[in-house]
Amino acid sequence: MTDRLPHALRSDARDNRERILDAARAVFAAEGLNVPMREIARRAGVGPATLYRRFPTKEVLVTEAFRDQMCACLAVVDEGLADPDPWHGFCRVIERICELHALDRGFTAAFMSTFPHAMDFAALRASSLDRVAELARRAKDVGRLRPDFVLDDVILVLMANSGIRAASPAARVAASRRFAALAIQAFQASPVASPLPPVARLAPASAPTTSAS
Repeated sequence: MTDRLPHALRSDARDNRERILDAARAVFAAEGLNVPMREIARRAGVGPATLYRRFPTKEVLVTEAFRDQMCACLAVVDEGLADPDPWHGFCRVIERICELHALDRGFTAAFMSTFPHAMDFAALRASSLDRVAELARRAKDVGRLRPDFVLDDVILVLMANSGIRAASPAARVAASRRFAALAIQAFQASPVASPLPPVARLAPASAPTTSAS
């Protein structure tokens, strides 16, 4: 019995860690990064002490929760760089990154945020943007991307894309695809009016709340 106890404890610790990360991803994806740590612990079915023992700060939790998405983002850009047609690769990167961000509000917020102590995440983010900049340079060299394009334009697109509100994840992705198509047309050196993806039904903006006097 005593020989098996340490293994059981390690197994429980691993299970707790995965439950916390799963709960964090779900709540961050739906509600963004402002959800309190205690609420994440509640949804994971663990006590706050267990959560803080595994993840001492929200920064650490966010970094671990979105490491896979960050790697997926890098993979998308690498696929674009590998495309023999740099303009086609650039378009695919814009489309797929917009879709990735549309599916996960938490990841968008994490990508846009600055986590000065989360060096791994910061390095992955910087590497992703550096590779997009290289792809943009190639697309300019072949005359397809407008010469006044700057990397901040990609950040602008992602910020706007993160504001999409729709009734379902599928509708949000559909709206993101249409928005990406509009952005790509604006990025072309010689704009060509190409057919746009279908219109998605968007959720109405929430009316501001007023407190009773």
